[in-house]
Amino acid sequence: MQMHSEQRGLPAGRGRPIRVLEAIRQGNVGGGESHLLSLVANLDYVQYQPIVLSFTEGPMVDRIKQMHIPVYVIRSGKAFDLRVIRRVKELLRSQEVDLIHAHGSRAAANLIWAARSLHIPIIYTIHGWSFHEDQSAAMRWLRIRSEAYLTSRMDANISVSVSNQETGIKYIRGFRSEVITNGIDLDKFNPDLLFRDIRPEWGIPPGNTLVTAISRITAQKDPLNLVRGFGQACEKDSGISLLIVGEGELKEATIQLVKELGLKKWVIFQDFRQDIPDILHFTDIYCLPSLWEGLPIGLLEAMAMGKATIASAVDGTREIIRHGENGWLIEPGNPGQLAAAILALHRDPAVRLKLGTNARTTISHGFSAKAMTGQVEKVYHRILNPEINQ
Repeated sequence: MQMHSEQRGLPAGRGRPIRVLEAIRQGNVGGGESHLLSLVANLDYVQYQPIVLSFTEGPMVDRIKQMHIPVYVIRSGKAFDLRVIRRVKELLRSQEVDLIHAHGSRAAANLIWAARSLHIPIIYTIHGWSFHEDQSAAMRWLRIRSEAYLTSRMDANISVSVSNQETGIKYIRGFRSEVITNGIDLDKFNPDLLFRDIRPEWGIPPGNTLVTAISRITAQKDPLNLVRGFGQACEKDSGISLLIVGEGELKEATIQLVKELGLKKWVIFQDFRQDIPDILHFTDIYCLPSLWEGLPIGLLEAMAMGKATIASAVDGTREIIRHGENGWLIEPGNPGQLAAAILALHRDPAVRLKLGTNARTTISHGFSAKAMTGQVEKVYHRILNPEINQ
């Protein structure tokens, strides 16, 4: 177990703050990790002291260290990992944890047994189910059974969208959860701020329309069809550039497809970066052609920055985007529709402006990190004070 911390000075209060372990599967930056960062940044430190556990190193761990919040790494690459139970229990005891908040199924699976043996209440936020349509029947059945086991043993479950909750109800008998939608830092993702122009860094022609995708490069995000759709658009109009920001197991395959399609001149790859607001500010179209989602934080950030967005009509995404009003919806796995959407928005700046303006209004009215954190704190209070809620 590796620990990184600089203890933050907490405001004085009656007794010590409640010690909440916020746990997540990995230290790389993705939707769940961004959610955790926003949550720990906005907690009421008079009442709660966050402690973070990640099961891998990564940029998120570095960000937590910069926030002077205690952060631990217990390396594990799988769920229900028997090898880490002892170290997890040692951490819970040594840090005198009062409440566990697991973000995602792997974190929940690697904490549930320790939590129950030490009689520590545990909450599970389902950022996206571990089962989905493109799995084999046997794998999907196994994942559903695993999620049923986890959710039935939690003191509370949180769904990040209504669709997320409805999927649980459909496949898991007796599933119950509370819906708390993701929120973002509206001070950070504010298009009225000053930003550094990132286009010259990558040699993007000033007149080109910049299409940006920021996400993990995994099967869920469908990067190969993103490239195919972009390629089809480029065949009809070469004044478009594509920026792909992220890392993941399909990155090399995506780079290879770009080469095969002769698109190297128009496609730029970047690893995850910290200057996402700068990138979004100089983006014209944000693209998220996912096959499934919980409630995509990257999409919320782009919309908050007033960007026209193209996204697949899946799960929580459909709850945010109203097609033709504050974004553009396409069928998942359909590069032809994606190409048509890119071309339509590329050729009509007025439509881009309308979609982006309405998108910003949508996010500012209902998706702030402060409001989200307040709702999560109410769940913490209810679980820690069950006698009050009887």
